[in-house]
Amino acid sequence: MMTTDWTTLAPWALTVLALVLLGVQGLMNARRIARLRQQLRDNSENLVRELHATSSGSIGVGNRVIACERQLHELRAQFDEMRQNDPLRVSYDEASRLVDLGADVDDLMNTCGISRPEAELVSALRRRQKRAA
Repeated sequence: MMTTDWTTLAPWALTVLALVLLGVQGLMNARRIARLRQQLRDNSENLVRELHATSSGSIGVGNRVIACERQLHELRAQFDEMRQNDPLRVSYDEASRLVDLGADVDDLMNTCGISRPEAELVSALRRRQKRAA
C-alpha cells in the first residue's frame, strides 16, 4: 500500500519541488536584476558627471578661443594702422613714385628725407622693377 501512496504522491512532490526551485530561481533573478539596476544607475551618474565636466571644459575653451580671436583682430587692426602711419614707409613710397617720375638720387634725398644709400637703393630697385616688367 505504501507503494501506491508513493506513486500517487510523487507527481505532487515533483510539482512542489519544481515550484520551489522556480521560486528560488525567481528570487535569484530578482536580486541580480536589482544589482544590475544599481550598476546602471551608478554608470549613468558617472556618465552625467563626465558629460558635465566635458561640456564645462568645452565652453571654457570656446570662450578662450573667442577671446583670442578678438585680441587677434585688435592686434591686426593696430598693426595695419601702424603700417599705414609709418613715416619711413611713406618716404619710401614717395621716393619710388618720384623715381618713376624721373627724380635723381639728390632729389630723393631732399624731398623724402632719406639718406644717400637709401635713395640709391630705392632708385636701383625701381629701375630693376621697370626692366623686369
